[in-house]
Amino acid sequence: MLGSENMKLPPGFYFSPTDEELVLHFLYSKASNLPYHPNIIPHLHLSHIDPWELYGKALSSGNEHYLFTEVKESRSNENGYWKEIGATKAIVSAANNILGMKKYLVFTLREGTQTNWIMEEYHISSSTSPINLEESWSKWVLCKVYEKKMSQMSQQVCYSDEDVDSGTEVSWLDEVFMSLDDDLDETSQPN
Repeated sequence: MLGSENMKLPPGFYFSPTDEELVLHFLYSKASNLPYHPNIIPHLHLSHIDPWELYGKALSSGNEHYLFTEVKESRSNENGYWKEIGATKAIVSAANNILGMKKYLVFTLREGTQTNWIMEEYHISSSTSPINLEESWSKWVLCKVYEKKMSQMSQQVCYSDEDVDSGTEVSWLDEVFMSLDDDLDETSQPN
């Protein structure tokens, strides 16, 4: 799903590369101005877009959105900013070479509330690059952005029968289904 480039992907196409593939096949090629196959990941400015606006603009595959941005570009906009969380992780090849680094960031609203939007930011490891280094190596990063679902965040929560009867609100969808049950009960009763 690409917006401005209108790239038509074949039916059933699912983009699910490993960290190593993202660095070797896409980020190295972009940083060295080599053609990468296929040219499907767009360059976007994170200072102009909120993470929930990535649908149709970034390469989207399932809940994941892929884009290139410049290292020096601002990671903030009028609604919030990308805040680094956790440690930087090395991306290691099968031959045990360090290919790059991955940073984790969370989109934080201006008032300081963290959202469920996570970004994995891929950087080339300049010290062990398999290609001759140029200044452009540090110019680009590849970003994978996704929304962490509530079920992923609260997998350890257990519900008992007491929780169900404790006055919790019913969702609008449950209300629709319950009203359908009421309608069925009314039609099944003899006049």
